[in-house]
Amino acid sequence: MLLGLLAFLLGKAPNIFRYITFRTLTALVTAFLISFFCGPSFIRFIKKYQKEGQPIRLDGPARHLLEKKGTPTMGGGLLLIALVFSTLIWADLRNKPIWLVLGVTLSYGLIGFADDFLKLTRHNSKGLRGTYKLLIQTGIAIVAVQNAQALWPEAIASHVAFPFFKNLMLDLSWFFPLFAAFILVGASNAVNLTDGLDGLAIVPVIIGASCFGFISYLVGHAKFSLYLQIPFVPGVGELCILCGALIGAGLGFLWYNAPPAMIFMGDTGSLALGGTIGMMSILVKHEIVLAIIGGLFVLEAISVILQAGYFKITGRRIFLMAPIHHHFEKKGWKEQTIVIRFWIISVMFALAGLSTLKLR
Repeated sequence: MLLGLLAFLLGKAPNIFRYITFRTLTALVTAFLISFFCGPSFIRFIKKYQKEGQPIRLDGPARHLLEKKGTPTMGGGLLLIALVFSTLIWADLRNKPIWLVLGVTLSYGLIGFADDFLKLTRHNSKGLRGTYKLLIQTGIAIVAVQNAQALWPEAIASHVAFPFFKNLMLDLSWFFPLFAAFILVGASNAVNLTDGLDGLAIVPVIIGASCFGFISYLVGHAKFSLYLQIPFVPGVGELCILCGALIGAGLGFLWYNAPPAMIFMGDTGSLALGGTIGMMSILVKHEIVLAIIGGLFVLEAISVILQAGYFKITGRRIFLMAPIHHHFEKKGWKEQTIVIRFWIISVMFALAGLSTLKLR
């Protein structure tokens, strides 16, 4: 938006505003300031309409009923406001990948909002039926992926790149949209499952956004992508600005979500942010690398799948409670200990994911 406005007023935007690195930094700062300074007003507004706060799972850790009762949810709305406004200010709005990611982010955010709203109005921890939620998410994902395919060079439009191998790409043909939709929906719900303790999900999201901001810059640069032997996708470098906005919005939100949280992001935030990261990984053709960088989210999702499957077959449980962070709560770990250790794990997964750029 700002690029277009400056070009209209001055005839040509100053060169510094054309640099992706400069606009990424300013988007980060802008989103942080919006999230940080609007946070108290947003929390007061939410509390006004959420007298009892987010419904707490009755089968969860007992201390949650005492320590977390009354904490408002839907804090993802604050994140999305900061993310979207900062991106619209600093990104080149002629860039189609930007609009694709924003479209997925807002669509998934609306699904999460509906889920949170039903939980609040019904006064229990159950919102939208899981089947309906997955069907809507999948439909949006397939549409988004098909639009993304129109942006890629034909030689890679239906291909999946494999990390650690030079120029190894598998053509999935007609199956690619379904594969990519699975990645997108899986990423969204994995972040949602991780969001169970104060600050637990937002920091790995920030780490993931940092990684994919860096990757999008390399993939969108012809010389860097050629040197690293990774797919070159024109235009995706602009996603750095969106990643910067996500980092800034996340840091501002963390100020209020750090233990003890003043507000939860809710499904409004977790589904949206997971969708954001997932869509970016698809656009930059690093879908498999997402599973490495987002390894913490993968572990959380697998713990739920294993728990549900094993219980259905044997009637017994593998973990004391799933997702796995609740297992450690049941074992007596303090919340801050779990959160910080999981952050460390997330950093190590991210470093492993970034190493794939060079280890080929």
